[in-house]
This record gives sequence, structure tokens and C-alpha cells, in this order.
Amino acid sequence: MANETTTAPAKPRMKFGLLGCLGVIVLGLVVVGLLGIGAYNSLNKLDQAVKSQWAQVENVYQRRADLVPNLVETVKGAANFEKDTFTAVTEARAKVGQTKLDVGSINDPAAFAKFQQAQDGLSSALSRLMVVVEKYPELKATENFKMLQSQLESTENRITVERMRFNEAAQGFNTKRMSFPTVLIAGFFGSRFAEKPYFKAQAGTETAPKVNFK
Repeated sequence: MANETTTAPAKPRMKFGLLGCLGVIVLGLVVVGLLGIGAYNSLNKLDQAVKSQWAQVENVYQRRADLVPNLVETVKGAANFEKDTFTAVTEARAKVGQTKLDVGSINDPAAFAKFQQAQDGLSSALSRLMVVVEKYPELKATENFKMLQSQLESTENRITVERMRFNEAAQGFNTKRMSFPTVLIAGFFGSRFAEKPYFKAQAGTETAPKVNFK
């Protein structure tokens, strides 16, 4: 009877190779998933920081808007013929009130630019009002005006600080968003993690309006 040789079946080896490939795929998916979760959490944290800082910007702008009526009435009492200047301030304040920007809209560059334009318009109108005040030293000497002057000057300084902090928060978000692989993750969420806009210096000036009557 002839010797017969038998060949061991290769199925177990093939099965092991298939399981190995599946393991690599699963591991890869887990790694990608963890990277995605980490990127999302980082973006969300930075996004919340931007929104929190935006609330501070709104607070100081609202404080300035609240000061305007008393300021106008105080100045008007001593300079009641400067009607064009008072009208410009009143209209600029009204425009600010009509261009509110909620936190959900700060990712919209057009809406953000419109908001800043309105605020810059009020800044310019207030600056013109202060030029008028320079003509009336007796007005600058009154206690009521001194108090309003101090409050307005403090508020303008706070506006500068809070705008700077907002830009810093926006830069932190944008830097993270545009880094790899976070930029790929951000793309899946559309406008949810859109780039943040920045406050820009008012045209023709490098600093915020100064309110100083000393």
C-alpha cells in the first residue's frame, strides 16, 4: 500500500489572519473615535469661552448705552443750541438698540460687522458730543457732569479691554479649529463650529475713543 501524505488544512491560519485584520480595523476606528471626541470637546470648551466673553462685551456696551440719555440731557441743559450733535447721539444710540447680536449669531461675519458698525457709530457721535463740551467750562465743573464723565471714561476703557479679551478667545478657538485633525472634525458640524470674527479698530483710529476732560 503506497504511502499517502496528507496536507494540514489552512483554514485556521486564514481565520487568524482575518481576525487580525478586523482587530486592526476596530482599533483604528477606536483611535479615530477618541480623536474625534477629544477634538469636539476641545472645540466646545473654546466655543463656550468665546460666548462667555461675548456676554462681557454686551454688558459694557449696554452700560454705555444706558449712560447716554443722562449725558445728553446734562449737556443739553448748558448747550441747548447744539441740536445736531444731540440728535446724532440719540439716533446712534437708537441704531445700537436695533442691531442687537445674540450669542448664536456671532459666527455670522455680516451680522457681526453690522453690530460693530453701529457701536462705532455711537462712539463717533459721543466723541463729537465731547468736542461740544469743551466749549462750556462751566458745564465741565458741575458735579453731575463730572460723575457722568467718570462713568463714561471707565466704560470706554472696559469696552477696550473686553473687546481685546473677546479677540483673544476668538483667536484661541480659531487656532484650534484650523489645526489638524480638528479642522476635519469641525467640518462635520457646519456653522456650529464656524470661525469666529474679530473686533477691528474703528476706521481712522488705532484706539478706542478717549473721554478725558482734564
